[in-house]
Amino acid sequence: MELASKSFLLTPWLRVMPLPPIGPRRSHIRRWLLVGWRGLLISLWTLLAVPVQSVLIVFPGRGRVAFARFYWRTFCRLIGLSVRLVGEQARNGGRHVVYVSNHSSWLDIPVLGGVLEACFIAKAEVGAWPVIRTIARLGRTEFVSRRKSRTGVENQAIRERLAAGDDLILFPEGTTSDGARVLPFRSSFFAVAEGPEPPILQPISVVYDRLDGLPALRSTRPLFAWYGDMEIGPHFWRLAQHHGLRASVILHAPVDPLSFPDRKLLARSLWQVVAASAAELRQNRPARPLAAPPAPEPIVETIVAG
Repeated sequence: MELASKSFLLTPWLRVMPLPPIGPRRSHIRRWLLVGWRGLLISLWTLLAVPVQSVLIVFPGRGRVAFARFYWRTFCRLIGLSVRLVGEQARNGGRHVVYVSNHSSWLDIPVLGGVLEACFIAKAEVGAWPVIRTIARLGRTEFVSRRKSRTGVENQAIRERLAAGDDLILFPEGTTSDGARVLPFRSSFFAVAEGPEPPILQPISVVYDRLDGLPALRSTRPLFAWYGDMEIGPHFWRLAQHHGLRASVILHAPVDPLSFPDRKLLARSLWQVVAASAAELRQNRPARPLAAPPAPEPIVETIVAG
């Protein structure tokens, strides 16, 4: 009777006081450990890579470019991001290539840097970010402000980089988007394609289409996007908790700038192919390279005497 009465007295307390959520708490701990582990590995890898690249950057040759690609490819693996590459890189004789891509996240840097042996053209603000600026400079990033007073000097610096043998990666949206659309390309970014011997332009679409091994949906895709006043630390914290991340990179047919009468038409044509392909990827359709629409034929007016 005594045991029975004690059991009866305890029963209301068990009903009122719920048991602690052991399962979810363990899940949170595992996620925190995963983020910490990935952050530690990336930090150690960067500390090892910086002195190597500091030496390679002094010497001529492709070693500094190849190692930068290896660094970014390893970075993607450490963060748990796989990259699917569809299409072929442009190969057009002795002319160099400027890759033209959409831009929705800081992840675009390691993703594209890991599949292309090329240097980035970045906005000047990136050159002021702690840690990031060091990595960017070792990757021989070309910083541009896009102020009218600096346009001529910066375009000349880009041409000199191309003449020295570097291929470049350009984000002509001028900023990052929310990943749900591709912003219009700014024609001022295509001043590099002017001149008697401009580089070949190859449009690229980048879409983050897998999260936790499942197709990314409209509701989950913003997890990858980095825009507005977001800070990189909290963004990394949220992203690194997940497994099964994937980015799809589509290399479209290369474009000769000489086929277009002006850079506004060129910018619009490249935007159309990048935006159309990105829309297909967001709808989980088969990935396929596209060809940019040709420049419109000039209108010829004929005056007939009455």
